[in-house]
Amino acid sequence: MNASTPQPMQLLKRVFSFPAMLGGILVAGVFWAKHGFNVDTDFWWHLRVGEDILATHHWPTTDPYSFTAPGQPWLAAEWLGDVLFAGVERLGGLRALDVLLVAMSAAIILALYGFCALRSGNSKASFVAAAVLTVLSLPVFNLRPQMLGFLFIVLTLIALERFRQGRTRALWWLPVLFLIWVNSHGSWMIGLLIVLVYWLCGLKEIRLGAAETRAWTTVERERISLIFMLCIAVLPITPYGTRLAVFPFQFINSLPINMASINEWQPMPFNLVGAKLFLVLIFGWFLAQLVYKAKWRFEELALFFFGTAMACLHVRFLLVFVPFFAPLLATMLARWIPGYEREKDQHWINAVLMSATLAGMIYYFPPQSEIEKTIATMYPSGAVEFMREHAVPSPMLNSYGFGGYLEWSSGGRHKVFIDGRGELYEPTGVFADYMHISLLKPGALSVLSGYRVQACLLDSDQPLAVFLAALPEWETVYRDEVSVLLVHRNTDRAAATEGARPTQMAQVVVQ
Repeated sequence: MNASTPQPMQLLKRVFSFPAMLGGILVAGVFWAKHGFNVDTDFWWHLRVGEDILATHHWPTTDPYSFTAPGQPWLAAEWLGDVLFAGVERLGGLRALDVLLVAMSAAIILALYGFCALRSGNSKASFVAAAVLTVLSLPVFNLRPQMLGFLFIVLTLIALERFRQGRTRALWWLPVLFLIWVNSHGSWMIGLLIVLVYWLCGLKEIRLGAAETRAWTTVERERISLIFMLCIAVLPITPYGTRLAVFPFQFINSLPINMASINEWQPMPFNLVGAKLFLVLIFGWFLAQLVYKAKWRFEELALFFFGTAMACLHVRFLLVFVPFFAPLLATMLARWIPGYEREKDQHWINAVLMSATLAGMIYYFPPQSEIEKTIATMYPSGAVEFMREHAVPSPMLNSYGFGGYLEWSSGGRHKVFIDGRGELYEPTGVFADYMHISLLKPGALSVLSGYRVQACLLDSDQPLAVFLAALPEWETVYRDEVSVLLVHRNTDRAAATEGARPTQMAQVVVQ
């Protein structure tokens, strides 16, 4: 570039460069997939926790939300992510949360794209790799603190890759990142593992087949060792002290019912399209490796094999596989895809395309009413509105996926039977009892009676809802396409609970 070119013009050319335009396309793809506010069931209880922390300036140490495990020890282990959600909601409601969902998803993909470009040196190949892996990442792009963990994993890899290339400044941000990370999500353990693997693989120069590594210089070894120790040193800096750092280790392999019952903890479902793409990518990369015999560093191969194994065991660990595999895919693709030629760049075309993309995202961003309609198709907003206007007896059994939404939408007026906090409900036996009831195992009604349940808020097509509706002692007082609310006909006992009269409520059933 001509040295006489004004600095603002240089900046504009970078902003509207071809690699930047490719990044804009990635953001547009993420926007199109995620702008509808299709959020996970756990999001709602995270939001409620954040709201309570902001309102009370108190970090919970016992369960405040359920009637099945009241007062049981419980930590808001992802409190910083929860507070982020609640703070954004305060600023702009559900629309602001939708913006946050798109922004966090875009940040992850852009960071992944940048990491691939840093490793491969080819922005076009990196764009293709990031675009393909976006398909695998979309299920993880949800308003949960694990998105922060996903982003932090990529940022850690970027800092270490830059360090490998002789640029050390980014490495000093890692302790700060880990301080935020340990207060946001338990995946900080993966981040610490990444730093450890990079450190170990630079202790000695090794060449073994397609794998090789360059030994750290004395200065590099001392620096990365110091950074590693600083990352460990910040882990106890939490509202809970060292308990938050220990928290993830307490539940590794100790929640067998959750592992067997919750979809994200299941092994990779190879009958689905996404899992088939996962297999194609793995086998395609190995085939290309056999043909081209590319050289790789030990640390990236070690992380790749680790990420692949973890994703096969538990589908939620795609958030680990994707960033570990992305630079390998981009580097392999760079063999066939020509690199970016700056002198051929048409900046004005890039500017038009990027501006059109931004205008399209603004135009198609959903209004508040559309977001509420989307929520109403997945969560029992109609039933909650009904409960605001009519006294409903308690305790109330709720479907697993409704717990968090009920906590948030009812403003604490209804204690839940269960929500997504498996680390609370499995050790107390509540999760096992819920599965016993919901699966209609022998004695299910006895277990339900043991909790003195007087009302049930269930998925409208849930077998338990159909079963209870057929029993003479249960009465359907509300139903829509999403949920059904049933009340026990024992009016004396129900009235003693909250003064409800189920026979009167039956007159306003929504058919």
